Amino acid sequence: MSYEDILYDVKGPVATVTLNRPDSLNSISQRLEREMHHAFDVADRDANVRVIILTGSGRAFSSGYDLSGEGEAKHPPDVSVDEFLNKYYRESMDGVEVILHMWRLGKPIIAAINGWCMGGGLWYQTACDISVASDKAVFGQPEVRMISNSTFLFAALCGWKVANRWTLTGDHMDAHEALRVGLVNEVVPHDELLPRAEALAHRIAMVPEASVRLNRAITLQGLLSSGLFNGHLLSGPLSTIVQASVGGPERKRLDEAFQKGGMRGFLDARDGPFLPEPGGPKSRVKAAKEG
Repeated sequence: MSYEDILYDVKGPVATVTLNRPDSLNSISQRLEREMHHAFDVADRDANVRVIILTGSGRAFSSGYDLSGEGEAKHPPDVSVDEFLNKYYRESMDGVEVILHMWRLGKPIIAAINGWCMGGGLWYQTACDISVASDKAVFGQPEVRMISNSTFLFAALCGWKVANRWTLTGDHMDAHEALRVGLVNEVVPHDELLPRAEALAHRIAMVPEASVRLNRAITLQGLLSSGLFNGHLLSGPLSTIVQASVGGPERKRLDEAFQKGGMRGFLDARDGPFLPEPGGPKSRVKAAKEG
């Protein structure tokens, strides 16, 4: 298969999947998501590949799901409530399945987080087996500010109080805060990111394949069996309810901002009141302007 929105490269025992929509900060379109999971399956079936690295091109790992209009549902009264809920329920359950697909693979995925890691991008890196972050990486789920859902994996990985701190505000955190709360395994200088991820992948590849595959299954299937599966599954219908809660004045304000100023106007209206952010480039830019 030839890919349009990702790059797929194999060197020795390591397959690297690079999200490749740099002009949109690697936002996750339907095509990109299909291609990414197809590449995971290709790597999983390749007996010579032992480890997968997932990263992004340009300034971002991924800015999250594409908000440019692709696949966006119309809201009542433009469509029936049933049609609206049906669309979001299908999308929410698909979101559950794409994460589980990664955990059903026989090979580990290392996330090499090279920059912005937001929304759905954060969900994907959270689902990876190991996460190595550049010191330029920024994490967050700002979409909650426009009425949207988080992921249960955040609480499972970092604890419920940490999850509430960040998912109830949509605030950004920098790479060192992500390390402190347990969202990533380590932080490295930006220029050392891919070499570090590749070195780690090669260390894993030296371990017998069956040992890696089965010990990974012990960890992941054990987590699913101990209750994480039910928590993750429940996020599907709850996410549908979140998406259905779009009739309030907050969403109306954002919709009007989009009509007047396009995506830039929408993002300014959504995130402007939260500046300066606790971590990341926007807080530093704000501070510089005020100085």
